[in-house]
Amino acid sequence: MFFYTLRRLLVAVPTILLLVVAAFFMIQVAPGGPFTSERPLPPEVLANIEAQYGLDQPLWKQLFDYFYNIVVHFDFGPSFVQKDRNVNEIIANGFPISLTYGTLSFLAATLVGVTLGIAAAIRHNSWIDYAAVSLGIAAQALPNFIMGPILILTFTLWLGWLPGGGWNGGQWEYLIMPVIALATSYMGSIARITRSSMLEVMNANFVRTARAKGLPSRTIIWRHAMKPTLLPVISYLGPVFVYVLTGSVFVDLYFSTGGLGQDFVNSALTRDYAVLLGVTILYGALTVIVNLLTDLAYAWFDPKIRY
Repeated sequence: MFFYTLRRLLVAVPTILLLVVAAFFMIQVAPGGPFTSERPLPPEVLANIEAQYGLDQPLWKQLFDYFYNIVVHFDFGPSFVQKDRNVNEIIANGFPISLTYGTLSFLAATLVGVTLGIAAAIRHNSWIDYAAVSLGIAAQALPNFIMGPILILTFTLWLGWLPGGGWNGGQWEYLIMPVIALATSYMGSIARITRSSMLEVMNANFVRTARAKGLPSRTIIWRHAMKPTLLPVISYLGPVFVYVLTGSVFVDLYFSTGGLGQDFVNSALTRDYAVLLGVTILYGALTVIVNLLTDLAYAWFDPKIRY
């Protein structure tokens, strides 16, 4: 397991470095800039601003300085648009909010989806199976950018049960609708994968042998069938965790939670390339790290992967 982990790390670290380089040059290629507008600045003023932010240096020098600040000081630099704020402060303010309801959404989607999938597989072709499959299809048909307005219309404008937006320190009533909006579609996918995997495992030879020995159904399911059933689910959960974080862009817009998604959209609209680059690198690094953890969990569940 140690050497498998080391090999995966040797792949993950260069991937993150390549991500930084690719994101940096993609931002540079994009037309316009944070200091261009309908009324262009005088050349002298624009030259002074670019010199202040180091944008007058050659690209290789800008990339080297950016790499040095990130690796050595973990500093993404100042914001080009938000005065007296740097990218680290913006990420520190918004990312904990996105991480909070993103993690809750991930846990809710995983627990409900796995439970529905197992129940549907155990009660195959029963009303429980049909209900679980129907619920999963309906959940997949409602992505978060559609689910958000529906929840606000239903629980805020019509029923008046929940606040329509805000954060207020993360109180539970402000968390319910963002968590539901993020978790719903992924819950349906997890339920479908779990159901298919469980049905396949329950027809395997080792399960038939366990039944022939007279073992109780509960023992067969939890001790013998559960672990191989979760293998394809685990491989899907890694990307799902990243999806719920990046999907917070729509949730922040609809519910005004103050998360990182709102800063990401604003930086794209105002061409604040420093914030845009910092958030892109953060999400990309999270993707690589979560996929690494998923590979390690998969290897722990299935020892054949280690060899």
